[in-house]
Order: sequence, then C-alpha cells, then structure tokens
Amino acid sequence: MTRVNILLFFAVLGTALFLVKTQYESRRLFSDLDRAKAEAHRLESEQDKLDAERGAQATPLRVEKLAREQLRMRTITPAITQYASPQSNADAVANQSPQTIELRQQTNAITTAEVKP
Repeated sequence: MTRVNILLFFAVLGTALFLVKTQYESRRLFSDLDRAKAEAHRLESEQDKLDAERGAQATPLRVEKLAREQLRMRTITPAITQYASPQSNADAVANQSPQTIELRQQTNAITTAEVKP
C-alpha cells in the first residue's frame, strides 16, 4: 500500500509540474501572439502611410516639375516635333515645304546650342 501511495504521489507531483509548465508555455505563446499582432498593426499603418506618400510623390504636377528641374526636359512644341511617315527619307525631304525645312534647321541649331556645355 505504501508503494502505491508513493507511486501515486510522484504521479500527481509530475502531473502538477507538467500542468505548471504547460500554463507557463501557453502564457508565453499568448504574449508572443499579442506582440506579433501589435507589430502587424504597426506595419499595416506604416504601409498605409507609405502608400499615401507614394501617391503624393507621383502626382502629374510633381513629376513634370522634377522632369523640368532635374532632367532639364521641356514641353513639346510643333517646332521641335518630328513626325515619322512610311515614305522613304529622300521622298520625305523632297515633299517638305520651305517653312518646314527652315523650322527643322532652327530646331537643330537650338538643340545643338542646348547640348553644348
């Protein structure tokens, strides 16, 4: 009888220790889960903020301003526009009016002047 009592005592003691360990592990996992949820919420709000900033950065007016200032681009005008046609180059030159040829020469002169440092 004493052996059975000692065996049952150790079984109850082992079960109690296992229960304490399991409760501790579940609390630790729950706190880790809570921290992960808070981190996910923080990252979602940061993603929303970055999306809003990206939208503000990509507005057409800002893109045009940066193109002018940093890339030194300019808006197109009919004087600098060249149209491609399916005609051969010799036919295209022969069919051009004198005004078109003069505009092209002026455009080339302006472009060459802008390229030189």
